[in-house]
Amino acid sequence: MKRVSQILVNLLIFGIFNIYLLANQVPLKDLVTPVMTEEKPAPGKRVRQVAPEYKGTKVYHTLYLPTDWQKGKIYPVLIEYTGNKFPACGSTGEVKGANLGYGLSGGKGFIWVSMPYIQKGKKENAVTWWGDRQATIDYCKVNLPRICKEFGGDMENLFICGFSRGAIACSYIGLADDEIASFWKGMIAHDHFDGQNKWGYPESDRTSALKRLARLQGRPVLVCGNKNDYLKDHPKLGTFTFLPVPVSEIFDIPEGPVIHRHTDLWAHRHSSTRQIARDWLLKLVLK
Repeated sequence: MKRVSQILVNLLIFGIFNIYLLANQVPLKDLVTPVMTEEKPAPGKRVRQVAPEYKGTKVYHTLYLPTDWQKGKIYPVLIEYTGNKFPACGSTGEVKGANLGYGLSGGKGFIWVSMPYIQKGKKENAVTWWGDRQATIDYCKVNLPRICKEFGGDMENLFICGFSRGAIACSYIGLADDEIASFWKGMIAHDHFDGQNKWGYPESDRTSALKRLARLQGRPVLVCGNKNDYLKDHPKLGTFTFLPVPVSEIFDIPEGPVIHRHTDLWAHRHSSTRQIARDWLLKLVLK
């Protein structure tokens, strides 16, 4: 009961604030993702962390504690995987370049963690595709519970999300085996999806992807953007909600940091699409 009460207080305040802004037509400023720093974790800060197993390497993840974070309370967690390095759309492929989770949460009510893909050799993060896939999977398995224990992450309210490569990672990494698949209460994937296309890495074919997706066991998935249409033919695998994202209507591209419609910054600007995504997420947290 205590866990539920804390979550309700955190998220209802966030929801009521959004409703107030809409009702009073208060213009909302675009969000700006906090820059990663080397500071200690604190509310509103996004910090670089190195896991004990990777001390002395360049492997790291980032941790963001919401502005309303208080020690001893618990918070739902957004776990994000970034897209490939692709300068044409502004994607660096780096952990510190993640944006989607911050846009979805607005920096309040959720702990946000950007997880790495471990490069082969285990000395640095991979900015293109998977590197050492098993090491990437194991990193999440070890560090997600550790982060939750230390900072009040609610293990019953974990959501995996990602853009482009990260959208594929939601399944290719996040549903790779039963153990890691058991973490997630829901999934948010933007632009691309595991199994939509066959790529040049092992088990990228649709048959393999469908085996991974079976581990959803009907759980909710918010399927945003493009390149995910085949899921409509497999409705029993998960509770899929399809959300088109009209990036070219939300932004006058090129506009500021948004230089291409393939972007993880779409939720940094207020839109009815962002509100639908946030409502979907909050509804699940409160279940």
